[in-house]
Amino acid sequence: MSKKEILEACQNRITPYIHRTPVLTSTAINDLVGASLFFKCENFQRMGAFKMRGATNAIMQLSDAQKQRGVVTHSSGNFAQAVSLAAKNLGISAEIVMPSNAPAVKQNAVIGYEGKITLCEPTLEARENAAQKIVADKGATFIHPSNDIDVIYGNATAAMELLEDQSELEILFAPIGGGGLIAGTALAAHFFGKNCSVIGAEPEEVNDAYRSLQSGKIEQNKSANTIADGLRTTLGTINFPIIQNYVDHIITVTEEQIIAAMKLIWERMKIIVEPSSAVALAAIIANKATFQNKKLGIIISGGNVDLKNLPF
Repeated sequence: MSKKEILEACQNRITPYIHRTPVLTSTAINDLVGASLFFKCENFQRMGAFKMRGATNAIMQLSDAQKQRGVVTHSSGNFAQAVSLAAKNLGISAEIVMPSNAPAVKQNAVIGYEGKITLCEPTLEARENAAQKIVADKGATFIHPSNDIDVIYGNATAAMELLEDQSELEILFAPIGGGGLIAGTALAAHFFGKNCSVIGAEPEEVNDAYRSLQSGKIEQNKSANTIADGLRTTLGTINFPIIQNYVDHIITVTEEQIIAAMKLIWERMKIIVEPSSAVALAAIIANKATFQNKKLGIIISGGNVDLKNLPF
């Protein structure tokens, strides 16, 4: 199968288990930017984020023997919920390693989706070690939140749907954290867009992807000091080559710009988005002279926010 056929098969496979999310527009935001923006609202996806797509596809691609032994992942939030719900829908057990400081609202969501939580110290090393112990003890299959090709293909379906609805888009924007969404978005634009380029958006405080594209190797972050908690992770060996090949460039934005864009979406569009989802709009607003009169697509990655801890 060609890459395009693989993506089409993935879309057909997961369609019964996900929502086809709406595409919204805002005259006020269009006027502010001087362009036509089309928001693919994955905050309306099942479990509240695009990650439902990749988790569902990855689990569906397992063998029957693997499905019997269940799956495991490590995540502090959205992917934990996605794997738990996808596994529940498919009748498979899910083990979720979460850092001890993961918000109670996210832990409760995982429990509600019947995921079995193992808490660990809030470091990447502790998360990986705990997940590998479950793999060794139970034979469960590990699914990485962003550096897994079946997760990436699943993520691509959000942009595929957007391009079906708005085939004349000139640029697609997506936030960058672990790289799974932007890699999928870039594949969708390459195979299904009409000369549609892809631009990533990233917080200045965790600009590892921006630096990685410049240096040609995966860079790390010294800080995780951003309100966009979903974007604190770094790129992986599977998604980075896709990003190098198919992403035009990356724009970084300040914390103040992220908060202003998030507030703008809440106020003008009347929808709940998490800070990570506002990063792409922040990048457009900060560079609006560049995008005058263009048709722009934005992947709104999710809407799982702690309402007791809003930045405005």
